[in-house]
Amino acid sequence: MKRLILTSSSGFDLAKSGLTEIVVAFSFRFQWGPLPSPEMLAAYFSARSETLGPGDHWSDWGIHWPRVVRDGKDLSFVDFCELYDVIELWFDPSPQDQLQLIWLLDYLSSHSGPAQKLKLRLVTDDLILMRSEELRQSASHIPAFVVTLRELETARMAWQAYRAPTPEACVKLLSSDLSALLMLRPALLNLLAELPSPSTGLGATEMRFLELLSRGFANTNALFHLRSQRRTYVFGEFELGSLLEGLALGPRPAVAGLGDELRAIDQGNLGARHEVYLRSRLSLTEFGKTLLAHQEDFSRHNPIDRWWGGTHLTNDRLWRYGPGLTKPS
Repeated sequence: MKRLILTSSSGFDLAKSGLTEIVVAFSFRFQWGPLPSPEMLAAYFSARSETLGPGDHWSDWGIHWPRVVRDGKDLSFVDFCELYDVIELWFDPSPQDQLQLIWLLDYLSSHSGPAQKLKLRLVTDDLILMRSEELRQSASHIPAFVVTLRELETARMAWQAYRAPTPEACVKLLSSDLSALLMLRPALLNLLAELPSPSTGLGATEMRFLELLSRGFANTNALFHLRSQRRTYVFGEFELGSLLEGLALGPRPAVAGLGDELRAIDQGNLGARHEVYLRSRLSLTEFGKTLLAHQEDFSRHNPIDRWWGGTHLTNDRLWRYGPGLTKPS
């Protein structure tokens, strides 16, 4: 029985586990920036064409292509899936992985051939922390469930809600039965917590940055990598850096000590930006202290321009959550 494994970028070590001949990992980070257009995603899953650039086709993220399946790289994703008897989905509880899971299930729900072969692994630990040997040994203990219409419908409903131009549909999801996808509700709550707060205009991660700085954590390594201290799990290092820069480099900073030269370094120059992060020693400004005390609103003094799913958050269109949803005034 031929098995295909689909996973996120966190599951790279599945390629070394010996569980299958091919692992396809998806790299989209749907929790940051504008969502890819439907046209872009359709081209991503289609047969390869000359108009696609590097990384724009699903097969560009096959972690390792054995010679026996290399001819399949130019096929459409659905046609490639037809070559396999079982298609296993390995996605962990992180919001990033859960967003990729509902997106993928939504897409495959329209293709009965692959949809009938799907099995969902209930991965409860972070895939990125699991090495290939551990994955191989634990595979027999990680439950695998046949994906039914119930899972597909739940994913379709959730992905359409996340793509909507306001967060209202996602908030309504919380009162729906999401038990078909056991890790979706916690991921959704984590995502909603990153919407601006009604009192401070900041999301959960930004507030945790301020809290950690008030406790004496003065370097970016602590803010970015001590997840057990930060206790927010939505963003990766690139996004965390952007959030920190928003707090530190705006007209009225909440954080002092972040290298001002970041303003002139290209966003794509990750090495140079990382060096600035490492040598910065951070602290709260007086304004940051008032935000931490919920006595000020960050958005009244600084520009807001970021995306939450399909919602474009700006100062004039600031949807807030905590715990209910507040519409822009």
